[in-house]
Amino acid sequence: MNTPEGPPNRFRQAFPQYAAVSPFFILFAIFGAFPVLFSIWLSFHSWDGIGQMKWVGLEQYSYLLTDPSFWKSITNTLVIWVISTVPMLMLALVIANALHNATRFRSFYRIAYFIPNITSVVAVTMVFGSIFSNNFGLLNAFLQSVGLNKIEWLSQPWGIKIAIATIVAWRWTGYNAIIFLAGLQAISSDIYEAARVDGASSRQMFWRITVPLLRPVILFTAVTSTIGGLQIFTESQVLFGSSGAIGGPGDGGLTIVSYLYDSAFGKNQFGYGAAIGWALFILIVLFSVINWRLIGGGDNDRITKRMQRRVDRKIAAEKAAAGKETVDAH
Repeated sequence: MNTPEGPPNRFRQAFPQYAAVSPFFILFAIFGAFPVLFSIWLSFHSWDGIGQMKWVGLEQYSYLLTDPSFWKSITNTLVIWVISTVPMLMLALVIANALHNATRFRSFYRIAYFIPNITSVVAVTMVFGSIFSNNFGLLNAFLQSVGLNKIEWLSQPWGIKIAIATIVAWRWTGYNAIIFLAGLQAISSDIYEAARVDGASSRQMFWRITVPLLRPVILFTAVTSTIGGLQIFTESQVLFGSSGAIGGPGDGGLTIVSYLYDSAFGKNQFGYGAAIGWALFILIVLFSVINWRLIGGGDNDRITKRMQRRVDRKIAAEKAAAGKETVDAH
């Protein structure tokens, strides 16, 4: 007599699927989740990487708030971020608009603008280091050719910031332009045709149609640029890593990540380096939220209310015109 079979074991049925995706979760747990959790634990300890870990509680964070080098690295990072990100996004939007309206060689221009993003950061920084060189740089040669005095770009704090910001902008402008171009292609051409029928100029269509409809894309590029801009490291390291001062003369190129690297791997203060890392995380979250509030927070509601006000004004104007025509007729 055959016994009735029980319900199928769901775990056994799903085991092949779980086994197929398990390598990702195992690698993420080892190389992703564990280092993050360990860095939190490490930030409450004093450890040189070899000896015994010593519990110090919040001493690392209390020292962080009074560390002048840490605050200088924040100031440098924010200045470089502003002078690189703002011109970069504006130029990327202009380039994307030009590519969107181009009729010939469109694919060639897309590839040309994207190539800087996939070029080695180290190689690009070395090239720009020669361009901004104090004595034999191409930029100083150009200034002297037009009768101006040369500038010691890599010896002055502001010159260092401008050099690093130029490298960042050169590398990411094309990438953001491609992102903007994708957003522009998602805008229906019927909107522009209706605007042209109403007599809108190219400038009015750009500022009143293109920019408002690109707000989600602008928000994305602003947030990603913020995350990347606050983690600048390679440019400063390549320019000044072999000079003994990781931030260059006057620590003009000392960024938060370079200070983290110097504290953890230069001075073997791994606990303090972990504390700097979590302070950087808080800054990234803070500025990302600020960008979201300034650019994209409540965007749909604002656009809806603005369009409703315009429609109401247009209806009121039409009613007033109709009433005046009635009075004139009588």
